[in-house]
Amino acid sequence: MEIWQLFWGLIFTLVIASSIGYGLKWKVGFSTPHSVIDNLNARINAWWVMILIIFAAAFIGFYGILALFFVISFMALREFLSLIYIRRGDHLALAACFYLILPIQYYFIAIDWFSMFSIFIPVYAFLFLPILSALLGDTAKFLDRSTKVQWAIMISVFCISHIPAVLTLDIAGFEGKNLLLMIFLILIVQASDVLQYVWGKLLGKHKIAPSLSPSKTVEGFVGGVFSASVLGGLLFWLTPFSPVQAILISLVICLMGFLGGLVMSAIKRSMGVKDWGNMISGHGGMLDRMDSLCFAAPIFFHLVRYYWV
Repeated sequence: MEIWQLFWGLIFTLVIASSIGYGLKWKVGFSTPHSVIDNLNARINAWWVMILIIFAAAFIGFYGILALFFVISFMALREFLSLIYIRRGDHLALAACFYLILPIQYYFIAIDWFSMFSIFIPVYAFLFLPILSALLGDTAKFLDRSTKVQWAIMISVFCISHIPAVLTLDIAGFEGKNLLLMIFLILIVQASDVLQYVWGKLLGKHKIAPSLSPSKTVEGFVGGVFSASVLGGLLFWLTPFSPVQAILISLVICLMGFLGGLVMSAIKRSMGVKDWGNMISGHGGMLDRMDSLCFAAPIFFHLVRYYWV
């Protein structure tokens, strides 16, 4: 029942948002470029795609959602690795990332083996990947190459895999509703991103990190995080949390999402690119959409597991 209420509520909200975006674009002229309105409409269109894909996978079931995020991790990993400096000595490690580490990580989630899921990449993959590169004997910029591959697998696979891992949490009195909890995580973090953008355009004057993300402002950050946290409190019925707990957890994941976005922007700037890719219109690549969730998801997962499981 709750899943249908959420679905139709989101569809209704997106219809209103699309109507507003269409009206704004009609006012300035469809043939006239307008960076703010065009960006807003691109974000709304991306939300349509995300919501429909997530709910379609949800109705397939646990393995459908797992397969969806497996593909997301694969695409994110490909984007990350396509931007780093690679030599022939890295080919074995790269093959291991795609065809060994990635499927094994999701296999551990599928069989609900928490102890291996939580340490496989931070321990075993981090040690295994540089060994593969060292065996091929290419020492040129070895540390730089190895650490970038390690962080590619950490962000693109380990962090993202915590989103579907929420479905494995055994929460007393909340059985069969973990899908709502996963959607709560995605919805609040992504809403924080959008609300930071909106508040920043409305009131933003003071840049918060101009060298990393020129569009982010103090006003946008405060307004967006606060608004998304309040939204989290209003959506407490999707979770095992009380309204106050939902607000506090929303605040934590919104802060982590914001900080994750800054870190991912710093990585992009160090590579000399604006976007991770161009797969999603108006939003760059997969990692441009997942950057906030990459940092928020592990924190959310372990907070819920520690205090509610």
